[in-house]
Amino acid sequence: MVAQIISGTEIAKQIREELKQEIAQLKQKHNLVPGLASVLVGEDPASQVYVGSKVKTCDALGIYSERHDLPADTSEEELLALIDRLNKDPKIHGILVQLPLPKHITAEKVLYAIDPQKDVDGFHPVNVGRLMIGEPDYLPCTPHGIQQLLIRSGVQVEGAEVVVVGRSNIVGKPIANILLQKKKGANAIVSMRFSTSMIMQSAAEVLAYGTGVVLE
Repeated sequence: MVAQIISGTEIAKQIREELKQEIAQLKQKHNLVPGLASVLVGEDPASQVYVGSKVKTCDALGIYSERHDLPADTSEEELLALIDRLNKDPKIHGILVQLPLPKHITAEKVLYAIDPQKDVDGFHPVNVGRLMIGEPDYLPCTPHGIQQLLIRSGVQVEGAEVVVVGRSNIVGKPIANILLQKKKGANAIVSMRFSTSMIMQSAAEVLAYGTGVVLE
């Protein structure tokens, strides 16, 4: 089995160029500018960088963006009130709440308060359910990115044995469900590993049989 290096940088550049064209057409044909709101509570350095990257990408693609930076002591009620305002704002088509949230805020309560039609992370139970039945409005970004890397690199996914290492709600479970669907870039035989012994077994399978592995 020969290892294949997939260039995420090159594929991301390709996708961005495609998106720029789609957004320009939306503006030209329908006078519509996509709007994204990013919400950050607290001053976690990694989260600051991540949200900053989202804003930069929006600017580069021609997407209207709002960044809402809230202090770490923001109450759950205040955050929910902001989500409610963004749900009702016609300029905003997508809402991203950066995780993790401070401990005094229940993340599930906040994520479930987002209008499913604006839940671009795909974390709302409605969107999780739609993903399960193969009719998603939004695909979670990291799992969708993994699938795009495979498709655009010419990796044969249909019929392949795929091992997903990890079972988080953000990456592991969604990518497993995406690759199970009877669709292009999917229709794979998927199994999951989530313990040290299982991961070692997966490594042995790769060496012995060339089984594909998607790492979380």
